[in-house]
Amino acid sequence: MPRTSARGGPQTRARILEVATRLFLDRGYDTVTVAEIAREAGVSSVTVFNHFPRKEDLFLDRQDDAADLLRSAVRDRADGVDVLASLREATLQLFDTRHPLSGVDGRSVPFFHTVAGSPALVARAREIASDLERILAEELERDPVFAGDGPLFAALFIAGYRTVLVATARHLIAEEPSDAVLADHRVRLERLFDALRLGVGSPGS
Repeated sequence: MPRTSARGGPQTRARILEVATRLFLDRGYDTVTVAEIAREAGVSSVTVFNHFPRKEDLFLDRQDDAADLLRSAVRDRADGVDVLASLREATLQLFDTRHPLSGVDGRSVPFFHTVAGSPALVARAREIASDLERILAEELERDPVFAGDGPLFAALFIAGYRTVLVATARHLIAEEPSDAVLADHRVRLERLFDALRLGVGSPGS
């Protein structure tokens, strides 16, 4: 198969991602090399790294989507809608549509199995959570309503959402009935937002 240019385009990126995901799910993350992914995708290893600076990003590839969601929840909310309500609406929409970021779409179980089986992916997931916390805190610091509470709110929200996702992952990996897991996931999301509302969800009150 002929190679693409060093950078390629969206189609090249999508092909690399499809090949990487399939190989990781079939064989486990740590046993697959970037060179193998490049060879099967018909590109060079340099091209792979042009699109995905780290090997972990070939599997944990939703960071930009998550960051955009957080920014939009802060910047694009309607007049009279506070940040917590906007985040709640966005989060529940992820759940209702079974978006990959919700942790409850049809690919969640093999995804969670692969992450749990790789210390490198677990470590990268924690780094991503830290990056998202920083991004949300920076957005909130521009909002005078938060009056310096942005970093605290961001830390609590990201940690809380991650806790909900991890608990759901464990239930799904344990092959508990999916209907019960989904119902519990929704309840825990609501509890998270209730706790934030009673805590720092209304700065200055």
